[in-house]
Amino acid sequence: MRSPIPDFLDETLDRFRPDRSGENADYIPDLAAADPEKLAICISTLDGVEYTSGDADHEFSIQSMSKPFIYGLALEQEGLAGVLEKVGVEPSGEKFNELSLDKKSGRPLNPMINAGAMTIHSLLGDPGAGLAERTEIVRAGLSRFAGRELSIDEEVANGEWREAYRNVAIANMLRSYDIFYDDPDEVVRGYIEQCAITVTVKDLAIMAATLAGGGHNPLTGEQVLSPRVNRQVLAVMMTCGMYDAAGDWMTEIGIPAKSGVSGGVFGVMPGQVGIATFSPRLDRHGTSVRGAKIFQDLSDRLSLHIMDAPEPARSIIRRDRRFVDADGKMVRICSLQGLIQWSGSENVLRAMDEPGSSTNTFVLDLRRVNEINSIARSMLTEALSRMKDDTIRVVLLDPDDMMQCKGPNSALPDVQILDSLKSVKGLKRIRDDRRREMADRAN
Repeated sequence: MRSPIPDFLDETLDRFRPDRSGENADYIPDLAAADPEKLAICISTLDGVEYTSGDADHEFSIQSMSKPFIYGLALEQEGLAGVLEKVGVEPSGEKFNELSLDKKSGRPLNPMINAGAMTIHSLLGDPGAGLAERTEIVRAGLSRFAGRELSIDEEVANGEWREAYRNVAIANMLRSYDIFYDDPDEVVRGYIEQCAITVTVKDLAIMAATLAGGGHNPLTGEQVLSPRVNRQVLAVMMTCGMYDAAGDWMTEIGIPAKSGVSGGVFGVMPGQVGIATFSPRLDRHGTSVRGAKIFQDLSDRLSLHIMDAPEPARSIIRRDRRFVDADGKMVRICSLQGLIQWSGSENVLRAMDEPGSSTNTFVLDLRRVNEINSIARSMLTEALSRMKDDTIRVVLLDPDDMMQCKGPNSALPDVQILDSLKSVKGLKRIRDDRRREMADRAN
């Protein structure tokens, strides 16, 4: 069976591809010249499986999407209290390049705006660290999140440096308030190098999945951030990541996210997935137009709003058994349990799509399932239908009608629906084998 998830992503991009509203960022030469028709998406699971569509291998500069990750690195180095002395966590309600300082302390309001991000950058490394040292800390750190070595696009960095008047002004103001003591030009140049690191949506999705998995990189297995620091990063990203549109984004879309003026957007669903999109045309907030609309669509269709908080679930697949029935046919019984949502159903689909399988009869056992949400039901229905198309006999054990049609286009295919395993031909053999196995262990 071929997974329907890539088809779903293809269909999603096709619906939003005709939207040509918005404009490329015009104050950075390379971004102004970027191909505005590029469009890509990647969804990464917490074990590193990536589903992509569109221009998923296209490289672009990370820009402000670097901010949450560098904030995490600074927190690991300095500790929460040390970083809070320099940068707050309050939403500014202003554009990303405003000089937003706390009226009492003089600190930048949060690490997602440029004033806060440059201050965070200045904290990296040992006291007195120079430009080259901090730049390498940033490059190596972002590479740890991505699970591969990333590099800096010097052409992008040089073009951005030539137009960095506002950031230089902000840095000089920060220096005048003694927020940092480094040379302002050096801090700005290092921050620009940070923003010029190139990524793909695949990289961003893995980086997002690292945050979604509590700081654990799904590709390398490295614990890049401690759980406490990871929580801090996600909390600040949720409230401040989308600048003056943060409130609208969280109420309408509900996925903690960060945008960049290169056209990328990544989002984090804690405990579920990391998502990344790319499309260069921006809205008035500096966010990708098509990226924002795709995130809204995914939130609605996949029930990903963070305030629809699911209860923690045990492993969805309780047992996955194979045996040969009385006719010599391969029978597979996949028993599920608990609450099944999008991420759980994706895990089941991947098991059903196991390469090299020669199953003749597939039994999906839902007797221990408490609930299946609408998107999971639709995904499982489509998977069963595709198995039928592959001439596999499908049997559904569903005594509580968990897979009943509750919406358009979700009708079950013509499968055999039973209440008990006793009705499945050939199961006497597996029961007999099980009894022998238990007897052997007892002896």
